[in-house]
Parts: sequence; C-alpha cells; structure tokens
Amino acid sequence: MRRELVEPGNEKISVARQCELLGLNRTGLYYRRRTASVEDGNLMRLIDEQYTRTPFYGYRRMTHHLRQLGFSVNHKRVRRLMRKLGLEAIYPKPNLSKPGGKDHLTYPYLLKGVAVEYSDQVWATDITYIRIGSGFVYLLVIMDWHSRFVIEMEVSNSLCSSPFVEALKRALAKGKPAIFNSDQGSQFTSVEWLKILQENKIAVSMDGRGRCFDNIFVERLWRTVKYEEVYLKEYADVWETEESLRNYFEFYNYRRPHQSLKYQTPFEAYQKGQTTEQNKGAKAAILDN
Repeated sequence: MRRELVEPGNEKISVARQCELLGLNRTGLYYRRRTASVEDGNLMRLIDEQYTRTPFYGYRRMTHHLRQLGFSVNHKRVRRLMRKLGLEAIYPKPNLSKPGGKDHLTYPYLLKGVAVEYSDQVWATDITYIRIGSGFVYLLVIMDWHSRFVIEMEVSNSLCSSPFVEALKRALAKGKPAIFNSDQGSQFTSVEWLKILQENKIAVSMDGRGRCFDNIFVERLWRTVKYEEVYLKEYADVWETEESLRNYFEFYNYRRPHQSLKYQTPFEAYQKGQTTEQNKGAKAAILDN
C-alpha cells in the first residue's frame, strides 16, 4: 500500500512532500496511524494480561486467543507486539544466543546447578512493561534470589540505561551480592552498568537468549506484581505508577508472607540469610575464584 511507503524519519523529504508525491491525504495518514497506535496499545495490554496467566503461549496461541476475543489479527502483527513487549513462550529450548559485537558484551550463565542458600549470594534484575493511560512505562526491579526481597526498583518512560544504572547504584548502597544475574538486554550490557559491577568485584551472570527459566524467580515476581497490583489499577502517568508500585513493594517486602519462604516475609528471610556465617564464607569463596 502507498501509505506504507511514507517514511516519517526521512530527513531529506518531509512527510508533506512524500504524501504529495504519492498522492496521499496527509490528514488521513495521521489519523490512520493514530488509530493503529491506539489499537496496538489495547492489543498489547491484552497480550500482557494473557501472557501473565499463560506464559507458555507463543505468538500462534496468542493470535488464536485474540481472535477468540473478536480481534482480526494475524500472526505477524501479534509476533511484532510480543517482541515489543519482550515476551516469548516460557519453555525449555536450545540456547540461541549469539555473541554480540564490540559494544555488546555478554557473559556466561553462572547459576546452573548452584544452590542459592544465602542472602546476597545472588541478585537478579529484569525489566517489564506496565500499561498506563498514555501508553507504557518500564519497571525494573533488583531482587535477592534467596529471600525474594526486592532491593530496589525504578520506573522510567524510556529504555535508556541511565535511570536503571542509578537504580543499581542505589541498590549497591544497601548491600552487595557475589553474583549479579540479568538477561542480555542492552541496559545490562552497557559499559556503565558493567563497569559498576566490575568495580565492586561482582561476578556477572547472564541468561542465554530465549531462556526465561534462567531468571525464573523474577518471572514469578512479575506475575505476582501484575495480578496483585498492576491489573487492579489504572495509572494516569509515570509518577503515579512509581508511587503506587513503591507502596506495593513496601507491602510485598515487609507484610506479605511467602509460602515458599515458610511463611516469612521477604525482609525476614533476607535478614535471616544475611546473619548466617556461612553466607560470608560462600561470598568470599566465589569472589576468590
């Protein structure tokens, strides 16, 4: 279609001139794009909610689900939106990760077969999308694996690394892990992020591409946060989102017992794990290797 030939980012030919050359109505073009953007936003919200319920859904099953809800969508569109959300079906699969270029450093996954038994033995981080009135914002958490204690969080309206680096600095002001695990996202392979970890002598661990099980505890946290907080709220903007989520994590850390923690709160489990003498020895042994 002629509309698809228009390039809004073309610095040599304005959108108005492109429309003139293609014989298009510029007003109709903008209206169509705005309508498509709104539709994509609604579809992304539905995809996110269904994925939280059924994280094993790939784009084909998700397409079928949306069609059952009455949406006329194809596999290509659903796959594009799932990629935009950073979602893929969670199931064991081959490691498809490829080495990055000179500006994209990757590290091996260090936690295979490792028993995580103490606080500050392993921290992990991830980013998820949160739907707000005007679109989406991005939530990062840094969590202690042993206790599920959320050490720090950050809400940002962009995926640039700067606000997430500041969250890392705040977290390290409260403690320091032996191993820090993340995926291979650009925020976690940035020079500034890796420099901070290296300066603090923290071993860097990264999930293999497409291996969501490598960071399963954070994946479970997203499910909890979305069902208990996000899907129950209608956030107006990034500031309201951050305030509400900080209140939720206050509850999650200090007043919400976990069955997997023998009904301790994450904070109680974190404190208990911190005071174990074995913890100090384990951290020292890892750092010496």
